[in-house]
Amino acid sequence: MSDLAGFAPMVPTQSVEPNGLALVGLAANFVADASVHVVSGTLLGSVAEVRFTPAAFRWNFGDGGTRSSVSGGASWADLGVPEFSDTDTSHVYEERGDFVAGLTVDYTAEYRVGGGGWIAVSGALSATADPLTVAVRRIKTVLVAEDCIQNPAGVGC
Repeated sequence: MSDLAGFAPMVPTQSVEPNGLALVGLAANFVADASVHVVSGTLLGSVAEVRFTPAAFRWNFGDGGTRSSVSGGASWADLGVPEFSDTDTSHVYEERGDFVAGLTVDYTAEYRVGGGGWIAVSGALSATADPLTVAVRRIKTVLVAEDCIQNPAGVGC
């Protein structure tokens, strides 16, 4: 891995559903964007390519909760499940507040020189996404006799 120090994997990104926030007691769905990619450069004096493959995704949700997965997850829509469904990359916050979520992606690497075959490299390289502030809020529902179209001045409108 030390010979690959001049080659760096792309920095992953992260997002959270719904719309960058979370609701106390309901699943918030975290999604990472990290994919297989090739970086070109010089290795041991020759033109080479290094292929980085995401192997593990490690989240720290900022409230003491953590989760690891082998994929970066997907949106609820892409998974074909309703909002607030539990996923392989979701987290349930128990307290209201603003939390800073972190994501680290561990990449495996392979290299090749002069267009030859790919050669696996022992070990892994980690890349950390920019921190993501998650606004966790409570929701309150009320039962009313009319909707807000019928009575715009009604409770909750």
